[in-house]
Amino acid sequence: MPTTNRKKQKQGRDTAVQGTNDNSVVSKVSAAAQGYFQDAFLQHFVSKVARRAPLINRGYYVRWRAVDHCIKRFLQMTENCPVRQILSLGSGFDSLYFRLHADGALDRAVVFEVDFSDVTRRKAALIASNSTLQGMLDPDLPSLTGPLYVSSSQYRLLGVDVREDSQVEEALGAAGVDWTAPTLILSEVVLTYMETKWSDAVISWAAKLLPLSLFVMYEQIHPHDPFGRIMQDHFLKLNSTLHALQQYPDTAAQTHRFLDKGWEQCVCLDMNDFYLKLVPEEERHRVERLEPFDEYEEWHQKCSHYFILTASRGSLTAQALLTHPPGVRLYHTATPVPGGGTVVYGGRSSPLNPVRGLFKVTLHPCDPPGSVNSEDRDTVKLCEEQIDYTGNPPPPRWRHTATTVSHKGKDFLFVFGGKNESEAALGDCYFLCLEQQHWTEIPVQGVAPEARHSHSACPYQGGAVVFGGLGKRGVPLGDTVMLRPIERGFCWERIEVKPSPFPRYSHSAHVIGEKLVVVGGVWLHSDGVPGVVVINLTTGSSVEFSLDTTSVPWPLMLHSFCSELTDQKNQELLLIGGGGNCFSFGTHFNPQPVTVDLRPVLG
Repeated sequence: MPTTNRKKQKQGRDTAVQGTNDNSVVSKVSAAAQGYFQDAFLQHFVSKVARRAPLINRGYYVRWRAVDHCIKRFLQMTENCPVRQILSLGSGFDSLYFRLHADGALDRAVVFEVDFSDVTRRKAALIASNSTLQGMLDPDLPSLTGPLYVSSSQYRLLGVDVREDSQVEEALGAAGVDWTAPTLILSEVVLTYMETKWSDAVISWAAKLLPLSLFVMYEQIHPHDPFGRIMQDHFLKLNSTLHALQQYPDTAAQTHRFLDKGWEQCVCLDMNDFYLKLVPEEERHRVERLEPFDEYEEWHQKCSHYFILTASRGSLTAQALLTHPPGVRLYHTATPVPGGGTVVYGGRSSPLNPVRGLFKVTLHPCDPPGSVNSEDRDTVKLCEEQIDYTGNPPPPRWRHTATTVSHKGKDFLFVFGGKNESEAALGDCYFLCLEQQHWTEIPVQGVAPEARHSHSACPYQGGAVVFGGLGKRGVPLGDTVMLRPIERGFCWERIEVKPSPFPRYSHSAHVIGEKLVVVGGVWLHSDGVPGVVVINLTTGSSVEFSLDTTSVPWPLMLHSFCSELTDQKNQELLLIGGGGNCFSFGTHFNPQPVTVDLRPVLG
């Protein structure tokens, strides 16, 4: 193709992308006019106001709310810094500077906006012709011809193609950017319109040039389902292809993208997670009463196809990262998985509010490579990453178990039992392929064990061994059941244990060699609390041991606790937490961890 034709095509695409700005600002004005958020300045950037449908207004509200949340958090975390900056890429006709200035939120802060020169030239003309906007800038501003079109003490408007990193760097430097100051970099549906090589380059140079910064990005995800395909076709018809979707189709891919491009930490949430977990319930109720609304399916699908991302460089800006949606939860599982990290699944915030979704927690050393500082070597950072899975997930649940098992050379998370708001006890099982993050149907033969919750399940010989729990009739169980790997999948096998262990639930358990060691829990006896039962998985024999708690100076409650083996020989167990409400007599939680010497019970 001749060079002139390619150049015309590129100019045509750039013009189409610039057109998305005009449409976006009209939609934002509509949402503001209906009371979704307060912004008295957007109206000055549109020639004709149009009222959008309630679904569109809600969509632009959640976008505005997410970006505003991140900006306020950044300004709060940097309020004591002598200088801080906001760098808005592809800013279009955004009114951010004027809104923050009117709110008195720009103390010792400067806003830099960068976009195509045609867009910034139009914006500068609108500002110059409007007395309200002009009155929020320094008096007697000079007339500029670019690339700097407006230069006020707290506001600089530059016309530069964001893809030209050297030109952007030069223009920003000339406009007064402090490369060492805390900086928020904002990109609202901008980078995805570029070919991925260019958007990746922007993410990389921002990390390189601004070592103390927070990157905030709002874009689309999930291109391959029906909604995603229609979404892609829409932008394709507008000659504004969403390039990033193919290489970075979900929140996990976007998170890895930023970490691979030099950012130290990253949190990425889809808009359902943001709206339901980070927008206060009172605010959601306010918004949901603004207009008649009955498009719930479209609303949730829209929110599942957009995300808000924060990535940080430096410890100060890391405090402004989005918080992950797990929030407060009870009776979930945290399962160590091969390759490192822990998968957290299920749980509830209340008996009517189960927690959906999965996320992975990993620990990373904070020390730089080659560090000789012993304090640095001992410091780790906790990283959380949402798992975007495929397949048919289990119904929401809590008080279940989640155990790693193996099938045909692959590792799976085996979820069994539990309860939810509609079932007193569950007896189903599900398998999540950890490599493919796909809920997979695997055949399970044999007679399934009774439905239960608050039981234990330990990895054993590629399968799992399940013990105890509370059955559907509210009676504690004392059976031992094996999930054995077979050629086609797995098979349930009941182990006849003699003498039969005392039924119990809310205990903990570990497999040590060929022995299942069960500790604590709740039973229906009045004489004391459960101690330790050791079950030989080969012979089916069992021995009950009481726990000597004379050295523990407080009542030791062994339910709703967790335990970990602490030494390489598996001879010591660390009990952490435990306790709860004691009817109307008060609440007791074990104040400190307790160790249990297992040598007497292991022989």
